[in-house]
Amino acid sequence: MNTNVQKPKLKTSAMIASIASEGQRTQSAPFGHALVELAARRPEVVGMTADLAKYTDLHIFAQACPERFYQMGMAEQLLMGAAAGLAHEGAMPFVTTYAVFATRRAYDFMHQAIAEEGLNVKIACALPGLTTGYGPSHQAAEDLALMRAMPGMTVIDPCDALEIEQMVPAVAEHDGPVYMRLLRGQVPLVLDEYDYKFELGKAKLLRDGRDVLIISSGIMTMRALEVARELARDKIDAAVLHVATIKPLDTATILREAGRGGRLVVVAENHSAIGGLGEAVATELLRAGISSPFRQIALPDAFLDAGALPTLHDRYGISTSVMTETLKGWLG
Repeated sequence: MNTNVQKPKLKTSAMIASIASEGQRTQSAPFGHALVELAARRPEVVGMTADLAKYTDLHIFAQACPERFYQMGMAEQLLMGAAAGLAHEGAMPFVTTYAVFATRRAYDFMHQAIAEEGLNVKIACALPGLTTGYGPSHQAAEDLALMRAMPGMTVIDPCDALEIEQMVPAVAEHDGPVYMRLLRGQVPLVLDEYDYKFELGKAKLLRDGRDVLIISSGIMTMRALEVARELARDKIDAAVLHVATIKPLDTATILREAGRGGRLVVVAENHSAIGGLGEAVATELLRAGISSPFRQIALPDAFLDAGALPTLHDRYGISTSVMTETLKGWLG
């Protein structure tokens, strides 16, 4: 694992999509390197993209395996249809684009050509949720809701570089279509401090705590761990349950942790408050008759602003500092 300590200058441009904090450890292009390693063992693996290899780290695969790389141009519907055709012939396509282009522009092609057929296509999508400042054209705030609703589709929201590295071979072992959010470039490295091992369909308790249980996915698990450390300064004990697999949901673990009683349950997600992890968890708690106090940290049901990511994360309540103050207010 190639890691380095990044100390980036503060960025203000909407074009900067780094989520690493100053001084945070990162790993370069974990998806691209993991796919190259997988391809060395699995000759059926191919890489496909819609003119975004450089921006989804698939260029690393293209350089290592040029004969197994397909550049489909700016045509996402064609990308999904071609991936379905290759899967029909026994290939295992790893398809990359931006999350907005896959879930909004090519949804019907994934639905009819890939999911209905149960094909072995792995769809890895960059710029999930609020990880770009470009505005609504590029912010995929509804992708999990859309993909959760697609029958037969497995949905994953990884936290960091380690999880992406482990996720790639794990989804290759799964027979069927997978939608996975993708962090690209210099990706934060967090979970190695918690002896973490990704398992498809399994939630993992990263730390325990008596006062509040934070259930989170994706980059919000990184934030939740930071918040837990901040809360500890005020003698508030926070547990963090990381739910990387959004579908199928690890209902048993979620209900066990939420049902322990005496704790506020908070779901934190980099997604619209509608249709994502929060509503999925709330539904399971209601069905099970668990009545723990419940709150949600999520993006609003709105078209989000363009701008610098730190500003936007503060504005929409998903930065570490704002989340910490929000939880303090809820805990009284």
